[in-house]
Amino acid sequence: MENPAIYVVLIAVAARLLFAAFTGLGIDESYMVGASSQFHASYFDHPLASWWLELASQWLFGNQSPLVVRLPFVALSAVSSCLLYAITNRLYGRNAAFWAVVAYSISPVFSLAFGTWVLPDGPLDAALLAGAYALSRALGIAAQPAKPEPGWWAAAGAFAGLALLSKYSAALVLAGAVLFLITDPASRPQLRRWWPWAAGLLAVAMFSPVVVWNATHHWQSFNYQSGRAVGLRLHPLAPLTIWAGEALFLLPWLWLPLVALLIGALRRGPAERRGWLLAMLGIIPIVLFSVVGIWSATRILYHWATPGYLLLLPMLGNWAAGWRPAWRDRIAIASATLLASAACLIAAETSFGFIPGLDRVFAPGKSPLLQAVNWNSVRPDILHRGVQAVAALRWYDAGKISYALRGAVPVTVFGPEPHEFGDSTPPSSLLGKNVLLLAMPGDVSAITRQYAPYFKSLSPAPSLNVTFHGAVLLVIPALLGKDMLAVPPQ
Repeated sequence: MENPAIYVVLIAVAARLLFAAFTGLGIDESYMVGASSQFHASYFDHPLASWWLELASQWLFGNQSPLVVRLPFVALSAVSSCLLYAITNRLYGRNAAFWAVVAYSISPVFSLAFGTWVLPDGPLDAALLAGAYALSRALGIAAQPAKPEPGWWAAAGAFAGLALLSKYSAALVLAGAVLFLITDPASRPQLRRWWPWAAGLLAVAMFSPVVVWNATHHWQSFNYQSGRAVGLRLHPLAPLTIWAGEALFLLPWLWLPLVALLIGALRRGPAERRGWLLAMLGIIPIVLFSVVGIWSATRILYHWATPGYLLLLPMLGNWAAGWRPAWRDRIAIASATLLASAACLIAAETSFGFIPGLDRVFAPGKSPLLQAVNWNSVRPDILHRGVQAVAALRWYDAGKISYALRGAVPVTVFGPEPHEFGDSTPPSSLLGKNVLLLAMPGDVSAITRQYAPYFKSLSPAPSLNVTFHGAVLLVIPALLGKDMLAVPPQ
């Protein structure tokens, strides 16, 4: 009998490929592609996995088109779907596995964002699901009685290492795996054997290049990511806002049963090993970011907790398999239609600008299209001026400009937050060059006074226009700095 989940995966992948081809790179994507040009052991924002994937795709296909740089992430979405099917089938059966894949495919954050965009979450999700499957085999956790298979500890360690090479937050899920080993009576004896310890050492060894890179770069990546939890901005209602955002990203009618299933698994405890395993893997990221939001001065992004929800999807698939078929099928079809319609609308607007006058609805420079379209219109203007480099004052502006230039002119960032541009194109590398300075945000006169001492001369230059189908979305004031004399303070 044919497996219907295959058709869900194929249809979803086809939709993602179309979405990837007909939408411009977002801010984070433009930054990742524009700021990276070489394979390194790690990078400022995240470990190496997502950077290496887009660089490898560029090398293989010879260009930086949106489809090319996104292709590895679309492929990984199919891998994640198959891994989700495998672990759910093992824990709850084939019917549950089908509905887990459906839930994954209709969730905006998993299916479109992580399944298409150049982000570290795509490889993270695949590695975590593979690690969870290997752990279930190593511990003998399945729907039917099964014996532990020690040989799978090596795979669990390797996938844990890949998860850590994808995103630092993988450590939260791995901590959940340790918590499960400690709290599950049937698994606790494993800690007296060498297999799980060897798996942990393998994961640490795979992650060690990132540690070495940080040690030689003043621990900048670790400091940046850990700094998001510090500061003081007392906001006792933050968890409610965070949960609302997570529900929107996942779909509210998926988020609510996921939370209920997590609570139910916690109440049952280790007596029901399948649910306890998934609950322990998922609970730390789900709870931690909600709690940190109470005091952190940094805004908690709603997708940070999604690894926890991802590992609850097998329970959701099992729940959906036993729900009323008529209601379940209608909700699934309606959700898929909603997601597909939204994706088509975004792709059509960012490719063809078919909504008349959309740019005039928003104040100058405030159109959301600025995030969703490529700033290719500035490329010929910059190249025609013959400047030797471009400097922005914000990393995300630099990302958009750098992706538009496709490496034709080096781009850097002046200011306290250069992110990866501080390593890939440090301002010191522009000494003696003529630099086009993007004078935003802020007052152009104040920016001129601030940076004039670092050039032989700094004078106004014609503005750059970011256009979209003839409409001007953004006017970028520019200054031409001749013969850069010194590096501005960061």
